[in-house]
Amino acid sequence: MSPTSQRDLGSSGSPIEDELEDAFNRMVDEGTQRLHRSWREVLVTGFFGGTEVAMGVLAYLAVLQATGNQLLAGVAFSIGFLALLLGRSELFTEGFLIPITTVAAKRASIRQLLKLWSGTLAANLAGGWVLMWLIMLAFPKLHEKAVESAGHYVTAPVSVQTVALSLLGGMAITLMTRMQHGTDSMFGKIAAAVGGAFLLAGLQMFHSILDSLLIFGAIATGTAPFGYLDWLGWFGYVIVGNVVGGLGLVTLLRLLRSKDRIKEERAEAETGGAQR
Repeated sequence: MSPTSQRDLGSSGSPIEDELEDAFNRMVDEGTQRLHRSWREVLVTGFFGGTEVAMGVLAYLAVLQATGNQLLAGVAFSIGFLALLLGRSELFTEGFLIPITTVAAKRASIRQLLKLWSGTLAANLAGGWVLMWLIMLAFPKLHEKAVESAGHYVTAPVSVQTVALSLLGGMAITLMTRMQHGTDSMFGKIAAAVGGAFLLAGLQMFHSILDSLLIFGAIATGTAPFGYLDWLGWFGYVIVGNVVGGLGLVTLLRLLRSKDRIKEERAEAETGGAQR
């Protein structure tokens, strides 16, 4: 179906479906604001993101310690994603779909995208490290479970399986973001957060931030048979897998689906159209 006929069928006059048009506008509006943050705002928002995910890790470890059920612990981890959603903080791997769409629409620059990514990543890790250190001080009964859970990730050799798990981890978090911006319903957004946590933590996918916090907590116990160099070697390939999974398996396909709408947005930006 041509863009012209698609416009005639919908009520928005857009070359894409009305629901996709609404989601596209939400993403560009939010992305424009996020990408124009100052360094201070990026770092503070990212630090909060790290501390909030760490609270999800605490819930995950507590339920895993009490029940031994990995899937149930994954659901408990959703507390971290709910805090991100309701607290409006930032997680590095959430920065794929919305910022990339905004840059593609020429509502922000690649330099602003790199500032968001680098600042958020560093602040996520810093905030998560601080809170995991406090959590291990406060809950010594979780030490053994933290070391065991972290060892599943950091000691895993690079293989077809671990690379696939990192690709799926990036895809899952980006899919969660896509679902949350595809609806105005808060119930729907919360359901997406719970579903994303179930997939990532419950199925033990490899996620650069979530699993790093587990590893930081394990190292903080002083009994882990691995250290920060082991974490760094693991982190290097997992973050690449997350980026490729989030961009290649979700974001680029979404951009392709909205290609005609992005062309219009770019044309408006180039001719001096008002910023959203």
